[in-house]
Formats: sequence, structure tokens, C-alpha cells
Amino acid sequence: MDIAPPNTEPPPWAARQPQSRRRALQVGGLSALGIGLPELFGGRQGSASAVAADGAVVGSSFGRAKSCIVLFLLGGPPQHETWDPKPQAPAEVRGEFGAIATRTPGLHVGELMPLTAGLTDRIAVLRAMSTDDNAHSSSGYWMLTGHPHAPRNQENALPGSPNDWPCLGAVVRQVRGDAGGLPGSIRLPEEIWNTGRLVWPGQDAGWLGAQADPWLITCDPNAPDFRVPDIALPADVSQGRLSDRQQLRQLVQNGRPELGTSDAVRRWRQWQSKAIDLVASGEARRAFELEREAETARDRYGRNRFGQSVLMARRLVEAGVSLVQVNWTRWEHDDTAAPAWDTHAKNSQRLKNDLMPPMDQAYSALLEDLEQRGLLDETLVVWMGEFGRTPKINAAGGRDHWGHTFSVALAGGGIRGGVVHGQSDRIGGYPVEGRVEPQDLAATIFHCLGLASHTELHDRLGRPLAISSGTPIAPILA
Repeated sequence: MDIAPPNTEPPPWAARQPQSRRRALQVGGLSALGIGLPELFGGRQGSASAVAADGAVVGSSFGRAKSCIVLFLLGGPPQHETWDPKPQAPAEVRGEFGAIATRTPGLHVGELMPLTAGLTDRIAVLRAMSTDDNAHSSSGYWMLTGHPHAPRNQENALPGSPNDWPCLGAVVRQVRGDAGGLPGSIRLPEEIWNTGRLVWPGQDAGWLGAQADPWLITCDPNAPDFRVPDIALPADVSQGRLSDRQQLRQLVQNGRPELGTSDAVRRWRQWQSKAIDLVASGEARRAFELEREAETARDRYGRNRFGQSVLMARRLVEAGVSLVQVNWTRWEHDDTAAPAWDTHAKNSQRLKNDLMPPMDQAYSALLEDLEQRGLLDETLVVWMGEFGRTPKINAAGGRDHWGHTFSVALAGGGIRGGVVHGQSDRIGGYPVEGRVEPQDLAATIFHCLGLASHTELHDRLGRPLAISSGTPIAPILA
């Protein structure tokens, strides 16, 4: 493992005062919801512990996580300025920023992560993740599903066969089901897309069918008028009136029993029942009421779309959602030459002014908040993008696409903190040891959620297919 030289300055987190317990935060609004009802192909499957590639039993991490929050940074966050700095490399590789000490002895991260640096004892870092795919959409498909795109290195790839493997959230929802009036999996604040609004493959249930799709909530939780009208009764419909309508519907159904034999009608009734349960359930609606959160907590996460979406994710897992994926997509002021984390130009300026501070703030707030609430041990948090950035800075001061090696971080339920697995070469270009691929990351996520890799789902032809071809990454498991 490349270790940066010790920093003689005190680590930036050392002087921080403990923050008060955050029992409340705030925010308000939401937009489009997509509602589905999973048909389970079985409950949690697998043994009480996982088996690594060498046959060794992997501790007690299996099923430790009740839920998972995925933070997906669209565009490809640079490994050099985040989890894998190279302070001894030439200037055109190491970049403008240095490395800082962390709470984990010997581990350094980029200097723009001062808040995260104080939390690395809870975090496991993968420094040799690899897809060898330099296209956003095809490499992203592999990261989001655990299955490689065919072909690789295909930009502007679209959803559809043969690249229609269910995303991680869809698999989790299908196997674990829904709870508390909410779906088992949710995405926000929007889907992931390339220029031209070309939606990536690998974000839905694919061949599992629409009933397993994660909800897509298109929203800006930082907007002053943030509300969730889609999960509330219309103003002119009271609870009593809703009850009357349900009774009338039941009378009609009882009068036409033959309708119940239709698969299409049965599916419709399932969807209808799910929608009614949602609008009638005060508990489900409260999960979206960010105005219940304290102003101080809202400030801690950051007054921006990403920060407030991460806060929403915490509320949703508290309400029983198994997997919430927060996508960092393009912001309104993003330059078309370097949108989101796709820093082809002005890498240093983008990172310093627009990207790293809100990321560091929201990510550290989430880990601290979960821990203070006693939820971190049962909530897996995954920090990732579709690939990394080139070792050498280009003529425009940016870094380009790089799938040969990049970094991913995991924390919380089932993860052993203070660990670095894998090593890149001296310029952060290629793996030296501990290389892992997205199917192993997927298998690790499933493992922590209590789903063995050999758990089977059935495709449209009824064929049994294992949810993952990967192996849980044993060195980072608790």
C-alpha cells in the first residue's frame, strides 16, 4: 500500500469538538414517484456466514446491515484527490493538493477531505477497484449491477437487452420485499444520464420486471417549497371519503368475482393496494417530512441538493427502506466541459470550489449521524462512482476517464473500519495488488445485507440465476 509521508501538522479533525446528537434535521419537497410491488422469489437465503474464495469463513458480517445507502458520484471522482493521494509522484500526477493524516495510523487522504479524515476508523477503502472500461454508461452499468456491459467501453449505452441485468436496488427489493408502506429500494434525486438526457442502463429491475424497480424520486430536497404531494391524499379527499371509496371498490369486485382470475387485474389490484396503503399511512408520509429535522442538522448535511438528499436517505432507512441510492448528478451551474465529477477541465478548481466541500460535509455528516443514532452498525454506506480519473493531468487542467484503477469506500454494517484493501502503482494508474471488480463489490453489499451470492432469482423464462457471480471481499468484512 502506498503510504503518504507523515504530515507534521495536526490532523484537521483533531481540534473538532464532538457534535451534539442529531435527532432532527429538516428540508422539504419531492416530485415524481414510481410505485411497484415485488413478488418475492424467496426470503433471505444463504448460510450464516460467507465463504471466501480460499474457503475461509468470513466472520460475523453476514446480514449485519439492515439497510444500505449508496452514494453514487456521477462522472468519476478522482482517486488522487480523494482516497489514494500520491504526494511523491510528479506534479502532473499528484495535482495541486496534498495529503493529510487521518484517524487511521498510516492512512492519508486528499487534503480536501478534512471531515472524512476524522472518521476513517469506521471506513474500509478499496484502492484497486477496476473495470478497465473508460465509458461512463458501460462502466457505470457494471458498477450498478455487478455485471459487465456487452460490449465494454461503449459510451451512451442505453437500457435494454442484452444489458438488462437488475440493478443492486432491484435485487434487494425483489428478495427482501417492501416494508412499512414504502418500497424496499429508492433512488433520488434523479436518475443518471449522459449529455442529451441519455439514461444509463443498469438503473432499473431489467428482466425482473417493473414490479421490482426501485422508486425514482425526482426532486430537489433543498428547494424552499419541497413537498411530497404524490404520497398525500388530495385536498378534497378526507380519510373518511377514501374509506368510502375503498368500500365501493370492494362491492364492485365482489359483484364481479370472475375479474379476480385475470393476472392483469391481480397485478393492478396489488399496485392499487400499495398506493392506497402509502397515502393512508402516516408513518410512510412522515419519512419524507424533512421539515421535522432540526435546522442545525440540516446545516450539518449541507444546504444543497446532494446534502439534503443524503439527509433524506437517512430518514428513509430509518423508515425501513432496505436500499437508498443518492445520485450526485449535474447541478444547474455546472460547466458543460466538466459536469458533476467529470472533470475534463479545471480539475483543481472544480474540486476545491464545487465538489469536495459538499461531498466531505454530507458524507461525514451521514456517518456521524448514523453513529450517534445507533444505526451505523446496521447501515452499510457505500461511496462510489463509475470509474476514476487519469493519473496525468491534461492540457486543460483536468483529468480524463480512467477505469483501470479507482477507489471505493464502505462503512457501517458488516464492514471492518480502518482498513485499506488493494494498492495502485506509484502514479495511481493500475492495480498492484488486491484488484477487485464490481461483481465482488456487489457480492459484498449483498453479503452485508444477508443475501448470499448464490441466492437465486428467476428470469422471464423461469431460469434460476444467482444474484452475483462475485465473491465478498473478505479483508474488509467485520
